Amino acid sequence: MRAIVLCCVTSGGVHGRTRGEPVGYWLRRLSDEVHSRFETELSRHDVTVSQWGVMISVYEGHDTTKAVAAHMDIDPGAVSRLVDRLAAKGLIRREPAQASRRTVRLVLTDQGQALVPVLAELADRNDAHYFGSLDAGQRWQLEEWIRRLVGQARPAPPPDTA
Repeated sequence: MRAIVLCCVTSGGVHGRTRGEPVGYWLRRLSDEVHSRFETELSRHDVTVSQWGVMISVYEGHDTTKAVAAHMDIDPGAVSRLVDRLAAKGLIRREPAQASRRTVRLVLTDQGQALVPVLAELADRNDAHYFGSLDAGQRWQLEEWIRRLVGQARPAPPPDTA
């Protein structure tokens, strides 16, 4: 097997590193591959990975731009632009909330509602392609490690001053 040599600059100079280091490189490479393959599958349905994120969020009950943005951990402006594209495709619509006319609800159209399970199956198959060789315990452990690392990388939210 050919070793992949990476080069890293540290305070001590430049050091060659072999496969297994740095972990961030391998995580990014895996993420890119998982994303790229899924993007290709979704493109057959004229949906991007980001648009899929909005659709599944709405499907799961996050029915405002703010709620979807919080769920996806992205900017509400980005969600609004994604919703615009999905609305143009006839997959989602905006409608006034009954409780407050100032609030706009996001609702999947019949076409969008029917497409979500199809796309969810693609997501499951994509996961199986990359993670199917792991048993349930290994997969759970990997997810726990990633969640822990992501949580550590984020700054703590500001205290609630209300």
